[in-house]
Amino acid sequence: MITFLLVVHGLITLALVGVILLQRSEGGALGIGGGGGGGLMTARGAANLLTRSTTILAGLFIAMSILLAVLAAGANKKRVIDPTVAAKLAPAAPAASPAATPAPAAPSPAAPGVPVAQ
Repeated sequence: MITFLLVVHGLITLALVGVILLQRSEGGALGIGGGGGGGLMTARGAANLLTRSTTILAGLFIAMSILLAVLAAGANKKRVIDPTVAAKLAPAAPAASPAATPAPAAPSPAAPGVPVAQ
């Protein structure tokens, strides 16, 4: 589903760029479609159509961006495919706790006839 939405988002982006480039530039140097009359629509009608198209496409672009961000955040959650693998990878408890280990044995008493160091 995210792949489909990314493709739609890309198409909206390309349409938005195209509509912006068709608009008449205020500076007069960068506009492609800002020429004189002779077209099917008047200059004012074309400007209104392009302005509305830009507004709609920009709104769709922002909405799709937010939707894709929310979907991508939800897709990064930790998932377990095989529970047996998760059980093997989980840290195991120590075999014996330190309190359960036996204390070292006391030294045996000296054998008779062996001098004891003092």
